[in-house]
This record gives sequence, C-alpha cells and structure tokens, in this order.
Amino acid sequence: MMQDCSGNVSRSGLKEECGVFGVYNIDDANDAAQITYYGLYALQHRGQESCGIAVNDDGTIVYHKDLGIVPEVFNSTMINHLSGTISVGHVRYSTCGQNVRENAQPLVTKYKKGTLTVAHNGNIVNAGELRAKFENRGAIFQTTSDSEVIAYLIAQERIASHSVEEAVSRAMKWLVGSYSLVVMSPRKLIGVRDPHGIRPLCIGKTEHSYILSSETCGLDAVDAAFIRDLAAGEIVCIDKDGIKSDMSHHIGESKICIFEYIYFARPDSVVDGISVYEARRMGGRLLARQHPVEADLVIGVPDSGIDAAIGYAQESGIDYGIGLVKNRYIGRTFIQPTQNERVQAVRIKLNALATAVKDKRVVMVDDSIVRGTTSKRLVQMLRDCGAKEVHMRVSAPPFVYPCYFGTDIPDQDLLVACNHSVEEIRDMLGADSLGYLDRNSLPELLCGKKCAYCDSCFSGNYPMEVPFKKNVQCQCLQG
Repeated sequence: MMQDCSGNVSRSGLKEECGVFGVYNIDDANDAAQITYYGLYALQHRGQESCGIAVNDDGTIVYHKDLGIVPEVFNSTMINHLSGTISVGHVRYSTCGQNVRENAQPLVTKYKKGTLTVAHNGNIVNAGELRAKFENRGAIFQTTSDSEVIAYLIAQERIASHSVEEAVSRAMKWLVGSYSLVVMSPRKLIGVRDPHGIRPLCIGKTEHSYILSSETCGLDAVDAAFIRDLAAGEIVCIDKDGIKSDMSHHIGESKICIFEYIYFARPDSVVDGISVYEARRMGGRLLARQHPVEADLVIGVPDSGIDAAIGYAQESGIDYGIGLVKNRYIGRTFIQPTQNERVQAVRIKLNALATAVKDKRVVMVDDSIVRGTTSKRLVQMLRDCGAKEVHMRVSAPPFVYPCYFGTDIPDQDLLVACNHSVEEIRDMLGADSLGYLDRNSLPELLCGKKCAYCDSCFSGNYPMEVPFKKNVQCQCLQG
C-alpha cells in the first residue's frame, strides 16, 4: 500500500547534482525517516529544487516530497508521521525533466510484485529512446524525469526475475549514462553505481543501521562509520541477512566525474578515497604555479572557490582574506525572467567586502566560468568597492563540451570558452588577467592517487557514446 502525505529559471552558473540517501535499520527501530532527514540536510548542497523521503513500515510505503529545500518541505510533525524501518531520501536539482512536484523524488511505484521506490543521481543518456519505446508498447509515464524510466525498467524486469536485485541487474543492461541509485522494496534496500562509476555512492554503518549516501558527509551527519565506496558497476543488497554484493557489471576502475572534486561535493567529504578539500586546495596551488601574479590579496568566490583560494595563497605567499560575502538564507531557486533581474540576483547572493578590497590588487578564485555573467558582475563589484586590480583565476579548465551525465553544462554555443579566446573572455569580464587550470594537470588534483576520471566537459573524451548535437570549433581549448 502507498500513501502520499503531502518558468524560466536562471542558469548562468553551474547547479548542484542530486543527492541520494538510504537507511536500513537492522533492529525494529522506526526512526529511519529521522536519520534520512539529517542525511539529506548534509547533502543539501547537491540540490535545492525539491526533496523527499519515503519510508517502509512493514510493507506499507509512506512518503512525502515537494518543491523546496529540506527544512521547507519537512517539519517535526511530518517526520514523526513517516514511521518505518527502511527509508530512501533525495534532494534534487533537475538536469533532466522540469522542476515540478511530480518530478520530485523518491519515485514511489505500485506494480504487480508490490511496491518499488527509486532515488537517482545522474542522467540517462538514452532515456528518451527508452521512453518512446515503452510508450509505443502502452506504458504511461507520470513525470518527465529520466528516473521514472529507470523505475519502469526495474518493475518490468522484476516480473521475470527471482529477486528485486536481479531485476535491477537486468535493468542496468538497458541503461546508458550515469547513475547512483538507492532502491527500496518491501524488505530490501539496494544501492547501485553505474558501470563507469561517474556518480559517487558509499556505504556506512551505525550500531543499528546500514546507510547509503552520495557522500561521506551524509554519513558523518548521522554518526555512521564509513565502510567503503561502491565500486563502478556494483550492486549492493541490504536485508535482514546483511550486505550482499553483485559485481557482474563491473568493467574496470571508476571514472568519477572530476567536477565532484572541483565543485559538487562538500569539502569535508572523501570521494573514492580522495579528500575533496585537499583536491581543491591542490587546484589553487597549481593555479598559483601556472598563473602567478603580483597582488595584495587572494579571495575565493563562496563556497567552492574558497578552498582553491586558500591553496593559491599558500603557494604564492599572498595574503588570503574574505572579499566576497554570501547570503546564506537563499532557499528556493530564483525565478528571473529578465536579464536585469538575473544581474540583481547576483547582488542578492553575493556582495563585496569594501574594507577588505579597497586599494588592493585582488586575485579572485572561482571554480568555473560557464557563460560568464556571474563572473563579470563579481569583477565589477570588486572594482566598485575600490579594488585597484582584479585578477581572476579558475580552478578548472575551460568548459568547451556539454555534459550528458548530470552536470548542468549546456550546449556548446552557450559556453563562453567555446566561442571566445582566454583574452576575449578576460576583456568581457573586465578583469586585469585571467587564468584557467591547465587540463593536463587534472591528475594532480587527486593528491597522488592514480585513478581514472571523467573530464569530458573539458576534453570531449566521453566514457561512452553520446548524442552529439553540434560540432562547434572551440577557441579556448587548453592542453
């Protein structure tokens, strides 16, 4: 049984990924939703458009989901109503499908074999093709999300499978793209990582529960001990007998999205054995070596530019300071139908600290430049506050190819680095100098660990076949 308890969005910069979380209580404690709530709070940086929690109470699935961030969608009364021993949680940023309540996750489905609950982080490249095929057979979809295609596939394969984990394995043969999944059946909790391991997923344990989380910061939030990361292509099934692993889809080492270390993950997380904070600090050090400049102050663009700025300051010997202040009380995504409103939104989110930057030669470190709108506004803010010089440093290479695996990097004609040289971009931003991280130095972000990664948005080297739409000659290619 299931019970529901319940424009134009500016995308001038990168948006977060989705975050997934799951709890399997070993004993009969009914606090799975409470644990999931705290886990989603820790993963809030991965998506602020919508969130949801579904719990399993002896075969009855009770869930609540809505648009908004975790404290907007849930309160103590709602959490107390979500009583159960197994749970799945999700925070969403939509890279595929509209930002409407129907697309909020987890997706809860009732089908012939019972109930199925799915939470997904990533993007299915062939979702449109699969959806069309199933619709031609009479399938009815309630959302525009590619995650519903995954749920439909698992439900379809479950009819001829001996177990839900076997159905998940069979469904994986259809899927092309990136996915970390948390799947709940009436008696089991399942974690899945795609065969290339593009999106992260890890396992932890408390005294009474097993935990699945997109990042280790989610485990820390619920005082769970880290067990390990799922391997690329691995399926783990948690039930009353413990954890079982299926490695039949494992095709090699993980090709984790390199942007997890540059932007997506929280700095206190460790992803595939690599500290996110140390990776970002190393990025700043590399920038200082590759693009030195005489300056008085190094500042970071909050939040993901700060760690790289610290690294730049440490390597260069230039003082680090706070030059931009972030408004931390912005909840839902801004709806900004006009360019003037989009520009104003930058001022609402970030403001320059005049007393820190006045009469200073400033190095401003950010994680990326997509279209350049935000960067241009920030440079102007610093100049308006009296900065004598503004030198911009970017702790990632130029974006010159679109991402098909869940990162909100648009078509090439919208990427400023694909249509302009570094010098042209510098001029557009109004900066005194501009330096990007050299793509050839990306392996050094991994702090000595030799592992594969996906850098297709920088290199065009995709780990699988993708639907190229355009072939734009990029002027800003590096490395």
